[in-house]
Amino acid sequence: MAETEIKMRHEITIKDLSDIDRAAGEFREAIGDNRIIAFYAPMGAGKTTFTTALCRRLGVREDAVSSPTFAIVNEYRTGDGEPMYHFDFYRVSKVSEALDIGFYDYIDSGSLCVIEWPENIEELLPEETLKVSITANPDGSRLVSWED
Repeated sequence: MAETEIKMRHEITIKDLSDIDRAAGEFREAIGDNRIIAFYAPMGAGKTTFTTALCRRLGVREDAVSSPTFAIVNEYRTGDGEPMYHFDFYRVSKVSEALDIGFYDYIDSGSLCVIEWPENIEELLPEETLKVSITANPDGSRLVSWED
C-alpha cells in the first residue's frame, strides 16, 4: 500500500501595501529551505511587488530590484552576499528561450530563484519547485498561498 503524502496548506493575507513587508518576512520564515519559488498570479496581482518586499527582507539593496521583464533574469545580492535570481517569463513564448539564458544553470546553483509567470516554462520546473499563488481580493487585500 502506497503512503499518502499529506500536504500542508499555508496562507498569508496582505491587508494593504503597508502590510507587505510583514507578509514577506512571514513568507521567508515559512518557506524554509525551498530555493525555487514560482509565483502564479494574474497581471497586476502583485508578483513583482511581493518579490521586491521579499528582496528587502533578504537584505537586497532596494534600488537594485526591478522587474526583469525584458532581461528575463536579474541577479541580486542578499545582505549575506549570496546571489539570488529573479525571473520574469511573461514575454517568453517558447521554453527554448529559457534554455538559451541557461535556466538550468541558475536553478541548479543552489541559490534562491524567484520566478514570475512560471506558466510559460512549466515543463522546465523541477519537482521541488514551491508553487505559490497570489490572489487579489475584492477589498484590495492579497492572499499568498501554497502547499508543501
